[in-house]
Amino acid sequence: MKILVTGGAGFIGSQYVRSVLAGDHPGCEGAEVTVVDKLTYAGNTANLPMAHPRLTFVRGDICDQQLLLRTLPGHDAVVHFAAESHVDRSLTAAADFVRTNVLGTQTLLDCCLRADVGTVVHVSTDEVYGSIAEGSWTEEEPLLPNSPYAASKAGSDLVARSYWRTHGLDVRITRCSNNYGPYQHVEKLIPLFTTNLLNGRPVPLYGDGRNVREWIHVEDHCAAIHLVLTKGRPGETYNIGGGTERTNLQIAEQLLELCGADRSLLRHVEDRKGHDLRYSIDDTKIRTELGYTPRRTFEEGLAEVVAWYRENPNHWPTNP
Repeated sequence: MKILVTGGAGFIGSQYVRSVLAGDHPGCEGAEVTVVDKLTYAGNTANLPMAHPRLTFVRGDICDQQLLLRTLPGHDAVVHFAAESHVDRSLTAAADFVRTNVLGTQTLLDCCLRADVGTVVHVSTDEVYGSIAEGSWTEEEPLLPNSPYAASKAGSDLVARSYWRTHGLDVRITRCSNNYGPYQHVEKLIPLFTTNLLNGRPVPLYGDGRNVREWIHVEDHCAAIHLVLTKGRPGETYNIGGGTERTNLQIAEQLLELCGADRSLLRHVEDRKGHDLRYSIDDTKIRTELGYTPRRTFEEGLAEVVAWYRENPNHWPTNP
């Protein structure tokens, strides 16, 4: 199997690449991987085993049609991670999100058609559903995004679905809850709070900290993505959850304890515009159809992440 991974130098994409090259998922033994990554601030080749004999790295933009048409032929599948992903940035730079997430996805899918790629897994987010006060979203819920980031991902989901319905391209969509794990950029909540606390710096908690998110370890997410690639059905959407809901305040309190930091470092700041109160997804479909089960408990995984950042200060990118 030959797999092209867009955004493969980023947090989730690089975990997927490393796991495939290590043969961690059934059906990927001996697979060759091509990474296409623009290497924005969130991408880093240090996240990848660059000397691996089955890895090819191409620096490029998914909006670059000619680059994709040169690179895609011969690949059996594409796993599409490349995206602008930080909600805060989308509030002030929405055009970048629309360009990469919507136009970039359309360009990639068009080139996949022309290059006769067999299967595309489009990696999306639970944020496309909006906010839910009670219960959990199934894949049948309407898309009601509340931030420019979420709206751009919802747009890319609809473009992906249209290429399956109109052109018959085998596209499969995944929507995942919040990820955490090693190698994550420090703009995101867990690595930001962890690295600040390890350095004795205060951490900014939006509003009253009561916003709820569901968390999944990045290794479990990537295992689920590979199940969708190898066992999923064309045109289908699969929610991927971790089964652990926590308020942002609860996360902050756990990190204070794990980092051995004083509670005085916790600072409440003005809430983010349009901050969704709660995300929760029902992932019964992928569990029953494809046999997905997350392996990491949140407590175990969070402790490991704090230990990783403590032991790897050279992997703490600075915020631009």
